[in-house]
Amino acid sequence: MHVMDGGLRAPDNGTKRHLAVDALGLLLTVLVTAASVQDRDAARPLLWNLWRAFPAVKLAWADGGYAGKLVTWAKTWLRLRVEIVKRPDDLHTFKVLPRRWVVERTLAWITRHRRTVRDYERLAAHHETYIYWAMIIVMTRRLARQPATVSPLPASSNIVRIPNYVRQS
Repeated sequence: MHVMDGGLRAPDNGTKRHLAVDALGLLLTVLVTAASVQDRDAARPLLWNLWRAFPAVKLAWADGGYAGKLVTWAKTWLRLRVEIVKRPDDLHTFKVLPRRWVVERTLAWITRHRRTVRDYERLAAHHETYIYWAMIIVMTRRLARQPATVSPLPASSNIVRIPNYVRQS
């Protein structure tokens, strides 16, 4: 897709990120496409990559933009059940919907990293790599996090101690 501006042709550099995450929001696979690609068209290669990397996955929740023939395609070819989480028609305010917030939270984690905020990369593969890199940083920081230590109390003590991570300063 190109935008005409006074006789100059400039490419539209918009991109979309399609993510497959687990129930905790940790990244399983990612697909970066041009912004002009419909969500339902990008879902097939995303689910294919998910199936190749994680064949044990049997259920996927998807946004309403992925509805259509995708559900039957995934069931037939990948033996994967895709459930569409739709927004209620009468909803006119913000409401947290089940399962949709997990991916939104993952996108927020990813955009905390400088190179993933904007479309700096020319190639989709490079952008995907930076998304993987950002999630590797998120996951390793969680693994390296020091557990809170609570000092042991004598058995006869009636004192309740509040751990350091709960105290307000």
